[in-house]
Amino acid sequence: MKPSKMNRRLFVKNASIAAAAVTLTGTKGLASFPQAKKNKLPRWKGFNLLDFFSPAIPRNPGSDKTTGDDLKWMADWGFDFVRIPMAYPRYLSFDRTRDIKKDEVCNFDPKVLEEVDQLIFMANNHKLHVSLNLHRGPGYCINAGFHEPFNLWKDKEAQDAFYSHWGMWAERYKNIDSGKLSFDLLNEPAFIEDMNDQYAQKVPVPGEIYRKVAEGASKVIWKANRDRLIIADGNSGGSNVIPELTDLNIAQSCRAYYPHYVSHYQASWVWKDPSQAPMPVWPGTIDGKQFGRVQLEEFYKPWIELVEKGVGVHCGEGGCYNKTPHPVFLAWLGDILDILTLHNIGYALWNFRGDFGILDSRRTDIEYTDWYGHKLDSKLLGLLKKY
Repeated sequence: MKPSKMNRRLFVKNASIAAAAVTLTGTKGLASFPQAKKNKLPRWKGFNLLDFFSPAIPRNPGSDKTTGDDLKWMADWGFDFVRIPMAYPRYLSFDRTRDIKKDEVCNFDPKVLEEVDQLIFMANNHKLHVSLNLHRGPGYCINAGFHEPFNLWKDKEAQDAFYSHWGMWAERYKNIDSGKLSFDLLNEPAFIEDMNDQYAQKVPVPGEIYRKVAEGASKVIWKANRDRLIIADGNSGGSNVIPELTDLNIAQSCRAYYPHYVSHYQASWVWKDPSQAPMPVWPGTIDGKQFGRVQLEEFYKPWIELVEKGVGVHCGEGGCYNKTPHPVFLAWLGDILDILTLHNIGYALWNFRGDFGILDSRRTDIEYTDWYGHKLDSKLLGLLKKY
C-alpha cells in the first residue's frame, strides 16, 4: 500500500514543522558551535534491527523481520548505520524444551547463520554500515529471559565460549571490509549475581575483568582480519567509559537512555510496578531530582573527553519507550542529539519499527502519517533528520 499524495505532502510538512520546532525551542544551532575534535569513528546515524534479538525462535518468523523496504527507507532518509543485537541461543541448535547445557553453547545452526548473512548483505547493499553485536553472549545478558549455564565474568568456560562465538563470526566475515561491518562485543556489560532475576542489582564489571574478556575476544577477531573495527559497550549497562580499554585500539559505545525516568517511563522490564513510575518532564524535576541539558552535558562529559583522547565513540542505542509523552520525548532527544552532534558522535535509535521506533511505535498521543501501510512518527523522523 503506497501513501497517497496527500499523505506525502503531510509527511513533508510535518517533518519540516518538527525540525523548525526544535530550533524555536531554544536549542543552540550547530553552526554556532566551535569546531570539535574529530571522532575516530564516523558519525553514523541509524537504527537497531531486532531480527535476532530474542533467544527464542519466533513463532511468526515474518512479523518483525527487517525488509528490503525498511533498509531502503533508512537510506533514502539519509541514515547510514544499523546495529544487529543478537541473542546467541537464537543461532544455535539444541533441545529448547530444557535449559541449555555448557557443551551446547557452540552448536551453531547453519540455517540461522545464513539468515544473519542475508541481513548483513541486504544492509550493505543499501550502503548501510552494519554493527554486529552480541546482545546476549554466553554467560551474560543485561536482561533475564534465558537460563545461562555459567557466568561470563567468573567462569573460564563462559569466556572461552564467548571467544569461540566471535572467532566464528570473524572467520565467516573476514572478507567483508571494515567500512561495511564492525563488531560490537557485548551489549551493556554489568556484573549481575543472579542472571535470572530481571530486577537483580547491576554493578560495574571490575575493569581488569572487562579488559581480559574484551582483549580475548579481540585477539580471535583480529586473527581473522587485522583491520576489523571493534567496539566495546560502556560499563555499568552502557553508561560508563571503560578506561581499562583505551590502549587496545577498541572504540567504545555509550547510550542515550539518561535519565531512565524519561527513556523508560512505565517500561515493565525496568519498573516492578510501572504504575508507580514518576511522570517525566523535560526539563524539570522528576522524583525530586532536577534534569535538563546541564545534567546531560555532565553525563556525556567523560565520553566527550574520550573522543578528545583519540578513542572512537558512538552511541549504539537510545530513545524512549512509547509511554513517555511525545513532547517530552522530542525535547529530551533534541538535547541529546545536539550534544552528541557537537562532538561528532553518531547514534542509533533502539529500533526502526516498534515501541522505540519511527514506524509502528503504538503511541496513543500522536497523529501518525500513513507510510506504505505503516504508521510513521513524522515529527520524530524530522528531528532525527535534522542531525
